[in-house]
Amino acid sequence: MSKENEFIEKLVHVNRITKVVKGGRRFGFSALVVVGNQSGKIGIAHAKSKQVPDAIKKANEMARRNLIQIPLREGRTIHHDVSGKDGAGKIKMRAAPKGTGIIAGGPVRAVCEVLGIKDIVAKSLGTANPHNVIRACLKALKKQNSPKQISIIRNKKISEIIEKRG
Repeated sequence: MSKENEFIEKLVHVNRITKVVKGGRRFGFSALVVVGNQSGKIGIAHAKSKQVPDAIKKANEMARRNLIQIPLREGRTIHHDVSGKDGAGKIKMRAAPKGTGIIAGGPVRAVCEVLGIKDIVAKSLGTANPHNVIRACLKALKKQNSPKQISIIRNKKISEIIEKRG
């Protein structure tokens, strides 16, 4: 697979900005984009331009430049329940059993799809502003600890930390 096709880009929000000048109105556009490789890497970006396609292109390039790695359990869900807050955007995310699907609203759904999460239950509380909701979502995802990280902190084996399901 080539490096270009590796990432999935999702446009979350486009906003029209109007500047009133002597001759009338000047329109600009801003785009909020999430980019991910569906196996734990994700980047978000916000860019502005005079035309929508240019704003989207700019945001995609910026998102690819600042990618972060998020640990996933079995490559399909998060390790444990987390919550995050950014501005007035609050979010609660819960790990879900296989076959649940993505139960989440707009911006959070986009994040989960590009991240490669297949089973999750998420609830956005507070504001509906996509910028704050996405940043809160990323803060929550960064907060989670994988068994590997916990095993390093506690100086134990991963098998001692993971509970056996019967």
